[in-house]
Amino acid sequence: MIYEMRVYRCVPGGLPALLQRFEETTLGIWERLGIKQAGFFTTMIGESSNELTYFLAWESLDDRQRKWGAFATDNEWVTARAAHQEKHGEVVANIASQFLAPTAFSAIK
Repeated sequence: MIYEMRVYRCVPGGLPALLQRFEETTLGIWERLGIKQAGFFTTMIGESSNELTYFLAWESLDDRQRKWGAFATDNEWVTARAAHQEKHGEVVANIASQFLAPTAFSAIK
């Protein structure tokens, strides 16, 4: 298992709309496509309180490429994202992504 950590830095005031989009739309599409989330976090104390950090669990990089590609072109997602942008504008300023492998002594494998 590998994990992808994604950090979305939102524009000022954009985090609530992004959280709503994940909760009401994105997670349902991911479930349908077999994308497994391993946790979502907002920053309480740190560099920016306008960030959403989340982890996705993948069987392999090939699994990620296949499922993420299906998500990016999914009709429901494309339509929902466009509607969200029309209503709220662009809420994400930038996205950082890292792929992580658990150590031998990690509680999460």
